[in-house]
Amino acid sequence: MEAATRLALVPDETAPETTAPDATAPHGAVDRLVGADRVLAVLVELARRPEGATLDDLARAVASPKSTVHRALTALTRAKLASRPATGQYALGDEFLRLAFAYHDARPEHVRIQPVLRALAERYGETAHYAVLDGDEVVYRAKVDPPSGAIRLTSTIGGRNPARSTAVGKLLLALALPDDGAARDWARAHPQPPRTPRTVVDDDAFVVDLARTRARGYAVDDEENELGIVCLAVPVSLGAVTGAVSVSALAYRTPLARLVADVPTIQLLVAGGA
Repeated sequence: MEAATRLALVPDETAPETTAPDATAPHGAVDRLVGADRVLAVLVELARRPEGATLDDLARAVASPKSTVHRALTALTRAKLASRPATGQYALGDEFLRLAFAYHDARPEHVRIQPVLRALAERYGETAHYAVLDGDEVVYRAKVDPPSGAIRLTSTIGGRNPARSTAVGKLLLALALPDDGAARDWARAHPQPPRTPRTVVDDDAFVVDLARTRARGYAVDDEENELGIVCLAVPVSLGAVTGAVSVSALAYRTPLARLVADVPTIQLLVAGGA
């Protein structure tokens, strides 16, 4: 459901160590990886492989010789950011996970928004998200699942979705693009393939949708990103509008009409908690 994260690596023109280009390398690996770039590339590749990866796997993935990838793995293992279990495959280390979760939990926005998401999840029995805009995608910074219910959403913290087909994305775009002209230019530069039969792919219809969102102060996703899932999003102001909070619901369990009718309550909960 979430788009894969990619690391932009810039070759170092002064570095002596190079590798030949590999047009078949997965994940769009660059021609040359040197120094810190190589270590970061290996770290990112490990994050894509929760089941672990062999030295051969990683060397192919980052299009680098096994000897240089092994040096990167040695540095990561020494820092406990990678580990090599008994299986012989490399994986992310526990220290990496500890640092990531500790950083996430201590972020000021996370500390302030978590009680809001918890209150919304408890009130509606559905999943609540906090997301920010990153280019033409939204990134989920926080998520709280309902305390009960057999079916929950598969979204993850750090996961991404297209901004055009999500309520949080449309809300943040409506605030970032001040008028129809700006919205139309943005839409033409960022075409949206259909995620479901209900996705708004027509640019003119999308511009109208953003204008409506801008005027009313909230956005909706009526099964536009995932069939069976509806969503309503409102802005979050932490001094300024920093992101959006949404209630993402199973359509049969919590119809979109109920969320729309409850907009004043949702806005009050978000404003009071954030």
